[in-house]
Amino acid sequence: MRLILNTCLYYQKAFYRIRSRQINDTVTKLLNSKKEQSTNHQLIQRKENITNNDKILKIPRGTRDYHPNQMKIREEVFHTIINCFKQHGANTIDTPVIELTTLLKEKYGEDSKLIYELKDQDDDEETLALRYDLTVPFARYLSQNKISTMKRYHIGKVYRLDNPKMTRGRYREFYQCDFDIAGNYDPMIPEAECIKIIVEILDKLALGQYKIYINHRKLLDAIFTVCGVPDKLFRSLSSTIDKLDKNSWDVVRNEMINEKGLSSEVVDKISRYVHMNGNVNLIEQLRNDPELSSEKLSIEALNDLELLFRYLTLFNVMDKVIFDLKLARGLDYYTGVIFEAVLIQYQYNPQLDDDQIAVGSVAAGGRYDELVGKIDPKQRCVPCIGVSIGVERIFTIKEYQLTVINLIDIYIYPWKAKVSYVILGISLL
Repeated sequence: MRLILNTCLYYQKAFYRIRSRQINDTVTKLLNSKKEQSTNHQLIQRKENITNNDKILKIPRGTRDYHPNQMKIREEVFHTIINCFKQHGANTIDTPVIELTTLLKEKYGEDSKLIYELKDQDDDEETLALRYDLTVPFARYLSQNKISTMKRYHIGKVYRLDNPKMTRGRYREFYQCDFDIAGNYDPMIPEAECIKIIVEILDKLALGQYKIYINHRKLLDAIFTVCGVPDKLFRSLSSTIDKLDKNSWDVVRNEMINEKGLSSEVVDKISRYVHMNGNVNLIEQLRNDPELSSEKLSIEALNDLELLFRYLTLFNVMDKVIFDLKLARGLDYYTGVIFEAVLIQYQYNPQLDDDQIAVGSVAAGGRYDELVGKIDPKQRCVPCIGVSIGVERIFTIKEYQLTVINLIDIYIYPWKAKVSYVILGISLL
């Protein structure tokens, strides 16, 4: 009897192994078939466009329509984000989609070339532009209304004359979801709150494992100083280093030498620093650096980061944090702590095919204490810090995950027993 039972168990396990391989083969075939159908559809659509150009209705590049089922997902994401912002005491505001070009220019560094400029037909002297982000309009709002303390959130569309790529979450028209704290507070408490908000939102959305990279603009400036970079190149060089998340060091190095005019010795010295990353221990390592240890900006930045990491430890989120010296955030207005959240499974990789999802950061922000002062007619400064949630990139991932989950539904009945499989995140019931 035992021999018969063991024999049955052996054949049952063998059957499961065979069926598992068959299911894997089926999933692969279906995924390839779906990709082939999509390619064929695009070819047919392209052919129709060529033969019926005068009848084509289309939307501009970098924009898209959202159908009812897609809007349901988007509304759930917005609901999660807004609830978190409200729980942290923020009130919402709204600002115009168009602003004066003079307000937006020279606030974004090299990215200023991505601003959509318009012509005001009622005034030949005044040019307008579509807002590039929600931060500069918020600074204008604070200055214009003489507000010195505020917690606000703002959800609205912004526009960038970028090279769109949907699978990378890069659009020309897209929503931003911003949370900002304006006013004087104890050091690093607003920074810790913004990072805690990122953790709460990403945990609630359950998009997968993620890391939050943190750096300090003053520390970057100190590094540039000890490496021999001219002051006038600091902001421009930050934009170049910011490209390291999408380009190899060789590409960035060549830009520093050929476009920024830096010597190879200076660039190689910068390389030694920007390839450093770690946690709290890196603070002590940098404090012991013979050149950085005498720089005032470096001392201030490391003191800030040490205090911030203490708060994040109390919030129990330090396991998600990486202190990374190559994080630069290309926008000119940042002055202190900067941060960026990246989903590990969907982080950018130049080796991936264009149709594979790789969206890069899904949340980012930092301190911008001087922006209001640059806008205000009387140079009245209001210290600020904020975080922006990349809702379009989050939606791209959500949409992809639901597509994969709903791709296949297989039922298997060996010997009248219903077996459930989960393969590659695909529910097989």
